[in-house]
Amino acid sequence: MSLKSPLLSLPGAVPAEGRDEGVAAHYGDLFREQRTLADGTGFVDLSHHGVVTVTGDDRLSWLHLLLTQHVSDLPPGQATDALILSANGHIEHALYLVDDGETVWAHVEPGTREALVAYLESMKFFYRVEVADRTDDFAVVHLPAGSIAAVPEGVVVRETAHGRDLFLPRADLTDFAAAHGPAAGILAYEALRVEAHRPRLGFETDHRTIPHEIGLIGSAVHLQKGCYRGQETVARVHNLGRPPRRLVFLHLDGSEVHLPAHGDPIRLAADGPEGRQLGFVTTSARHHELGPIALALVKRNVPVDAELVAGTTAAAQETIVEP
Repeated sequence: MSLKSPLLSLPGAVPAEGRDEGVAAHYGDLFREQRTLADGTGFVDLSHHGVVTVTGDDRLSWLHLLLTQHVSDLPPGQATDALILSANGHIEHALYLVDDGETVWAHVEPGTREALVAYLESMKFFYRVEVADRTDDFAVVHLPAGSIAAVPEGVVVRETAHGRDLFLPRADLTDFAAAHGPAAGILAYEALRVEAHRPRLGFETDHRTIPHEIGLIGSAVHLQKGCYRGQETVARVHNLGRPPRRLVFLHLDGSEVHLPAHGDPIRLAADGPEGRQLGFVTTSARHHELGPIALALVKRNVPVDAELVAGTTAAAQETIVEP
């Protein structure tokens, strides 16, 4: 069950739906909120994300055995992304983590924390580690890149090129919003994510997605580390083949009233509405400068210069993952 953010009581807040239920979709002005974030001001309420911690002397060496990322020597304060794969190399979990010198803090997609904690608990064996679901106590807040907002003392920060993720005590959310506004909704955050070509678990992935398809080799998958579940698939595809699908960025026809939805089919424009499905829309958004845009997962052999149709909307593609 999703957690309902107290910031839904802010003026103009419109609740998000679907996977982002529990926080605001927007606060009344989507494009203003996007421009605010692009300018490095304001914040985004991501308190519907799960927060999981790992403590203990073996926390980094233990996680190194389970994750796709090299974390055995992760310096305190250095952010990184990591995945947990199935035995066949399919993406099961995405973790956005940082170690503060005593504890590994990770935030994860809504609805995934329970399964993640259960898996981690099952893999503890004799290692000196403790896994905890801290979602009831801590909320994730995002400060955009360029923000000069002061971080409250004692708050763990995960700093990346896209901004800072704060693990804020949940009880402090309302006071933080009053001091660090204006708030921007999840739709503004998502529009900038799509512009930056950043995939999201559950949106750009399905039950058979492998990291190569969505451009996560290097950023979330380290190719020179020891064994982990699913590594054989990662190495085989990287060294001997190509992934069956690839992530693309779409510029959508701006004359359409409605955006294509997640899962809408991708077809060649030349084949018309009855043409063979070549992929599906993963995320669509209205961008304050680019207009309607989307990410989509298509078959690897779709020509990179092909004109496409996303649902019923004409789309021109840009390459993210090379065929």
